[in-house]
Amino acid sequence: MTCPCCNAAPGKGHYAAPRPGQVALSGLLICADLDQLKIVLDHLRAHIAASRAEPGCLFFDITQSDDPLIWRVEELYTDEAALAAHKARTKASLWAEKTAALTRDIHRIDG
Repeated sequence: MTCPCCNAAPGKGHYAAPRPGQVALSGLLICADLDQLKIVLDHLRAHIAASRAEPGCLFFDITQSDDPLIWRVEELYTDEAALAAHKARTKASLWAEKTAALTRDIHRIDG
């Protein structure tokens, strides 16, 4: 799917399976309605940029699926400490505050 905001543009990559010691997260971020979708669109780029800039972040992407209310989440970190740092930063972020009501179905994959 290609959308006007380019969040579902073709050609976005995915990470390889995590190597030993690495930690990956994969799953879905689900908006209940168009109001939640607007919140994601308003804050997503800043969240992605901040996440990708973190030490130990090897891959981070959130892309729209064919259903514009459902987003694919793919993350890869060098180790447990990098994931913990990401979680701590995210917990204190505007992204966490604004998207708290969204449904998350995200699974951990250990290398």
